[in-house]
Amino acid sequence: MVSERAESLRSAQVLVPLLTLPALIGALWLAMWPQDAYGGRALLVIGAVLATWYLLGGAISLRHLMRAIALRRDLRRVHAEMMGHEGAAMAVDPDGLVLAQNEASRRRFGDLTGRSIQALLARRHADPDAAWRHIGIGLEDGRRNLLQPLDDAGDHSIRRVSASGLQLWLAVTESAPPAPVALTRPQAEDFDMLPVALLQLDVSGIIHRANRAARDMLGEDLVGQPLAMLLDGLGRGLAGWIADVGSGRMQGGAEVLHTRGEGPERFVQVTLARGQGDAVTAVLSDASALKTLEAQFVQSQKMQAIGQLAGGIAHDFNNLLTAITGHCDLLMLRHDKADPDYADLDQISQNANRAAALVRQLLAFSRKQTLKPQLMDLRDTLSDLTHLLNRLVGERIVLTFDHDPHLRMIRADRRQFEQVIMDLVVNARDAMPQGGDIRIVTDNLHLEAGAEIGRASLPAGDYVRIQVQDQGCGIAPDDLAKIFDPFFTTKRMGEGTGLGLSTAYGIVKQTGGYIFCDSTLGEGSCFTLFFPAHDRLADSVTQECPAPVQMRSRLEADATVLLVEDEAPVRAFASRALKLQGLNVLEASCAEEALTLLSDQSLAVDVFVTDVVMPGMDGPSWVRSALAQRPDTRVIFMSGYAEDIFCEGREPIPGAAFLAKPFSLSDLTALVCRQLEQAPAAARSGRCDQSV
Repeated sequence: MVSERAESLRSAQVLVPLLTLPALIGALWLAMWPQDAYGGRALLVIGAVLATWYLLGGAISLRHLMRAIALRRDLRRVHAEMMGHEGAAMAVDPDGLVLAQNEASRRRFGDLTGRSIQALLARRHADPDAAWRHIGIGLEDGRRNLLQPLDDAGDHSIRRVSASGLQLWLAVTESAPPAPVALTRPQAEDFDMLPVALLQLDVSGIIHRANRAARDMLGEDLVGQPLAMLLDGLGRGLAGWIADVGSGRMQGGAEVLHTRGEGPERFVQVTLARGQGDAVTAVLSDASALKTLEAQFVQSQKMQAIGQLAGGIAHDFNNLLTAITGHCDLLMLRHDKADPDYADLDQISQNANRAAALVRQLLAFSRKQTLKPQLMDLRDTLSDLTHLLNRLVGERIVLTFDHDPHLRMIRADRRQFEQVIMDLVVNARDAMPQGGDIRIVTDNLHLEAGAEIGRASLPAGDYVRIQVQDQGCGIAPDDLAKIFDPFFTTKRMGEGTGLGLSTAYGIVKQTGGYIFCDSTLGEGSCFTLFFPAHDRLADSVTQECPAPVQMRSRLEADATVLLVEDEAPVRAFASRALKLQGLNVLEASCAEEALTLLSDQSLAVDVFVTDVVMPGMDGPSWVRSALAQRPDTRVIFMSGYAEDIFCEGREPIPGAAFLAKPFSLSDLTALVCRQLEQAPAAARSGRCDQSV
């Protein structure tokens, strides 16, 4: 304080000439120009400023003087206690300067009088300024005593003497324990009954105390064990993290670890905080549900990304396959079946159809395929499929069916549902190379309340359950969670694509159903499918499949088709196919080019045949714009995606038909002819048709 006052006095001596300089200038001004009123005003202003300055300086000096008197009075009051203390003792002012020490403190720390206490705090704390602020906050909160460790000298009890802010630091000794702390440490009974799992550790990570909640979470025998033997997963040594927190090198934090040992894996969130001395307190909470939710979120993101990739690949492949199959159909029209080249063309067509089936699997996985749902009686459907399934399983495997006599109906795409059953039966066959039994069981199920099966929740309602059971080798638990992932397979290289079960999953989910798998190694597997149950309609007991489209003869009346397709090979094939039917064809590679052609009002167009996804303006957008001027024109949309990709969020175009890629020559021409046969009014008010 003496040095502080001396520094203030020196600063005042330097400032006095600077403050009086304006007064001298004003006096000289008045002496030289006595008739000028500005000199007198300047003297008055300067005088007022100087008076205010000296009054302010006097108030500050008085405040410092009163504070110094209060500190000196409080220092005399605690001087006897400080000098008579057995251990180290110091008196510290509110700014952290050491005012006095006893002999034990000088022997321990050296002469600190006039120096900052933060020099001692820096020996134990990485941030001594933060430690000093915490001490001040603790004393401001009303705590009469605080414990603060200083190097190897042990804890020091800190208390504020009076309103002057003087602090008395006394080393804690065995003969002179510190006064009780306002916030006392909880008793053993209170610690054990706390509802939060708590551990007390030393800096090496050894557990010294554990309450009941912690023992219920990690086991009974915790005291004396290293925490690193119970939990891991930090990425570095758990003992190192605890030591850093205990020594003050880093602030406490939270980490999610998993339990060691046998049994199901559990995740525990551990939050560390530095306690008194070298003790570290750990707060534990069960994070298993949080980690499960995180895993589900990551899995859903992965599946969504793969689904988008699969859908994009399928769209591009469908364009390629449309061009291949279309030009193959054109070649087959010019060759008779007796022609030697016809067999080769037929092989190209069949392999293109196989490729189209693989693309449909990708679309089924990404849930972007076009389904034609209908009410089905599973007993009839599976009966029709029995012959094909028996050929698939071979002679060593016995395939049996067990149907509920009162089985209700389901609504699904028959062809896709048959694909799901065939995939499940083929997987069951491959799991039993030595033969066995495969049972397909169907029954009705009523759920009064929702049911949790695996990670899915089945809402309450009526379901039709289908089970495909085998006696095969079973599926390992680690693989069971990944069997519906795309391209995942347990078969050897070249024996499977890994798309079968993922395709089945996509078809079932797109239909509104659920699929699960239960398996035990060495005992077999059971795939269970749930579909919402439907009642048989009296007026539509059967729903016949549409008859296959046939190649029609050339049209007698002239008609004009505007063909809009950005893929040149697809556009070339479609144009030739329509011209073979006697139609006039106008071609456009984009929507903007089509609208330019339609700007000629003298041009008559009967049918728009357009792709859905194109660069620039898409198909539905330009068609809506064109129909405003030509409302009687029929519309056909083509796409390698599902039909509803251009209906989501927008009103459907009345009377528009949809043609899924890849399509054949007969599919295209038959649909165009069917649209031309409709009356214009019907085309405007009808609903969307579906091609085969």
